[in-house]
Amino acid sequence: MGGVRGFLCWAIALLAGLGHGTACAYDLPAVNLGATSFMDGGPPSGPGLYLSQYFQYYTSNKFTDSKGDKLLPGSANEELDVWVSLTQMIYQSDQALLFGGKWGLNLIVPLVSFDLDYGNNGPYPEDNGAGLGDVNAGVFLQWDPVMGPRGPIFMHRIELTFLLPTGKYDSEKELNPGSNFFSFNPYWSGTLFLTPEWTFSTRIHYLYNFKNNDPNRAFAGAGDSQAGQAVHLNFATSYGVLPNLKLGINGYYLKQFTDLEVDGDSVDNSREQVFAIGPGLLWMINKDASLFLNMYVESMAENRPEGERFNLRFVYHF
Repeated sequence: MGGVRGFLCWAIALLAGLGHGTACAYDLPAVNLGATSFMDGGPPSGPGLYLSQYFQYYTSNKFTDSKGDKLLPGSANEELDVWVSLTQMIYQSDQALLFGGKWGLNLIVPLVSFDLDYGNNGPYPEDNGAGLGDVNAGVFLQWDPVMGPRGPIFMHRIELTFLLPTGKYDSEKELNPGSNFFSFNPYWSGTLFLTPEWTFSTRIHYLYNFKNNDPNRAFAGAGDSQAGQAVHLNFATSYGVLPNLKLGINGYYLKQFTDLEVDGDSVDNSREQVFAIGPGLLWMINKDASLFLNMYVESMAENRPEGERFNLRFVYHF
């Protein structure tokens, strides 16, 4: 989902008159929240070229403040719908570089569409419609599975990922498909086989954001803004109910741990948080094709929307 950048900065003017306290936030870029889940520690079919196509739908009718309470007046009746298409190309080599890890390349091209509606015509933030999002590019090392007497026991990967400010952006809009700044978003992912049928996977990211030298109008003429640092992780456990079908539980968690900065000054009460959990499945169609379906219900949100997310992912190995 594209970031809801500068949303709370805009809300200062509105809510100050209503007796609410708030701060600038909603500024983190779009990151991997639940896009990957089961068997995430390694590619399903070994070295080669992979195509992954994701379709995501996110919906929310509650924008939260720094305490997790509703940000906007009740009469706003905000309704946010976001549709995202992610096209990913992965190349996994068979050449070991470091400690046995085999190098690979990753590229993700997103298309994002916002639809933000309100119950009245108040002075609320506006979306920038549909367009290209921020391209993700990365290099990784993938280790071969650790094998046991009954099959694989553990597999893992590290990746250095960069978010490039290629997305559609308008400083006169608060909700944009693109962030207008660079981000560094490395991760480690691993899958543990508790039994041949039962697995646990996680992916743990660190997020560092560089400056936006053209903040949107919500920042009231500031020269620059810089979103805070964060960690976010996906987690999933699944059990093979059929030879080619796994059912399980998937979730994600995001926690911002440094403040947003505007013109170099830290902004209090600006840190974002969200937790989500829900059901999912993995259908291994054949040795080269897999289909993932995930649903997430969010809670514990602070300084960001709180809603539901649906993810469909098809992976093909050439």
